[in-house]
Order: sequence, then structure tokens, then C-alpha cells
Amino acid sequence: MSSRETLSEAACELFLERGYEATSVADITQRAGVSRSSFFNYFSSKSDVLWSGLDARIARAADALSALGAGADGDAVRGILREIVRGFAPDPLALALRFRTAMGLDEELVRDTGVRQVRLASAISRTAREAGLGEIQADVVGAAHAAALLSSLRVWAEQGAGFGSPESTLDGALSCLDGAGWR
Repeated sequence: MSSRETLSEAACELFLERGYEATSVADITQRAGVSRSSFFNYFSSKSDVLWSGLDARIARAADALSALGAGADGDAVRGILREIVRGFAPDPLALALRFRTAMGLDEELVRDTGVRQVRLASAISRTAREAGLGEIQADVVGAAHAAALLSSLRVWAEQGAGFGSPESTLDGALSCLDGAGWR
């Protein structure tokens, strides 16, 4: 197991035992048996333990969306969104979403989910504008698609990995958007 995985596991254990707010970076490093500097080699903050995997996926998706240019359409955008969730195995974020109340993460997850939703919505909106959608329509399309992705990850995590894949959950969420936005 890598130091990154060891730190993530230690953090999740402590969040469940003590709650998110009562757990410090020092607590995490002590439980993991690594130095504080090792923690910061992998994560920028305690919150980053939960979000770093999804953040990397969103960054790759933003690059892929940007590369679509004027030829972007709804199918291409949805394909990129599917790549965000493809192979998304239970990780610290999935555990946090599933056990958010026990970990004391309700407020933290609402705030941090909003940050990721806005980041993804902005990337989709830029792509939609480049493809010729008007500014308001592009913003609505971006917000709706980003909400579908983040909501589907939350629902998938809450149900537990045995109740379907993140891809099928996302496809269900995206089906709510059929006929809206892209033409």
C-alpha cells in the first residue's frame, strides 16, 4: 500500500471515529505512521484527502472539453462526463458521501461539492458557448450537466457499490436532461 493510500485510509478511519472537525493532519499522520511533510507531499489539506481523486478527473475532463472546440455537442460532452465516473471505485470521497453524517461531513460536503460543481459547470459552459449556444443557455446546460454528475456520484456512494455502477447512475441522471440544452 502506498503512503497516499495509507494516509487516506487513516484519515477515513479517524473521520469515522472522531469526526472530520475533531481530526487534525497530525492525527492522520500519526495514525498512518508518516511525517507531516509526507502528508503534504500528497495532499494540500485535510479536505484534499477526500477530493483529490475527483479533482484530478475533473481537471482531465476540463482539458478534454476545451479540446472539443466549436464541434462540441451533447453526446461528446456526455462521453467526457462518463470518463469522470468510469472505473470510480470506492475511495475516500465515496466513503465520505456514504457515511457523511457519521463522519461529521454534512456541511463540508455541501460546500466542497458546490466548488466542484461550479468548476465543472464552467468548463461545460465554455464548451457550449464555443459550440454556438447562447450565454444563458450555455450556463444552464453547464450547470445541469455538472449537477447530474455530482448528484449521481452522491447517490451511487449512498447506495453502496453493490447497487450498480457509477456509469449507470450517471446515465440515469443524464437521461433527466434529454431534450434540454444541446441541439
